[in-house]
Amino acid sequence: MRIRNVWAVYFSATGTTEQTVKTIAAAAARELGCPWHAISFTLPQERQEKLQFCTGDLVILGTPVYAGRVPNVLLPFLKESIKGNGALAVPVVLFGNRNYDDALIELRNLLQLRHFSCVAAAAFVGEHAFSTVLAAGRPDDEDRKLMDGFGETVAGKVLNLDFVPPEKLPIAVSGCDPIRPYYKPRDREGNFINILKVKPVTDAEKCTNCGLCAAKCPMGSISADNVAEVAGICIKCCACVKGCPTGAKYFTDEGYLYHQHELEEMYARRAENDMFL
Repeated sequence: MRIRNVWAVYFSATGTTEQTVKTIAAAAARELGCPWHAISFTLPQERQEKLQFCTGDLVILGTPVYAGRVPNVLLPFLKESIKGNGALAVPVVLFGNRNYDDALIELRNLLQLRHFSCVAAAAFVGEHAFSTVLAAGRPDDEDRKLMDGFGETVAGKVLNLDFVPPEKLPIAVSGCDPIRPYYKPRDREGNFINILKVKPVTDAEKCTNCGLCAAKCPMGSISADNVAEVAGICIKCCACVKGCPTGAKYFTDEGYLYHQHELEEMYARRAENDMFL
């Protein structure tokens, strides 16, 4: 099958999903002998645009995994603002070393409903949003080699297709359908830890009011006039924490910190990437 364009489409608060999707797209385009293009839907203004694709497009679409699922704040955009029109797609999720649970099958199903034909899929590991220890530095060189090889293999599969696969026959991936509820952390007594309303705080002595945290916030929740104010929802993506050049943003909530340290202790091993072809 002839592909005219490869698209790297992603939500990526801290850059790991972006890096992953772009690496796969570049490798696929190189093998297919066509150009590739990048589209971010990370920032609020980027999610105002509707995205239309068509037959002859190969779309590598990636999101991070939040609590074992596609982030719920992205569901309206994915359900209403993206349309495949028969384009081929590769759903990709990026998880922080614990597990991707049902995120990949959920993303695959969403793309199928939006009239894409999913011909491959993958779950790659990236440094956890909450931590600089959990999956530190990933994707690393080993991961990038796998991404590159995956992109080349996807291209080979696409070249051998004689027709667009029926939407009712997507690539098989790991996960449960019906989709399970979002993962809920628990404390030592087995009680659920609710961090939904937790927001970062600002160290006034370190903050230079550069406004970078407000510019990076995917929810547009940090005030540009007063960066210590988080007026909207916080999805704990940690774009502000990891993106602050002076380390002025951080979390103090006990439940959040307990969950962070629990993840770092329980999932210190090197998690494996999963690819489905």
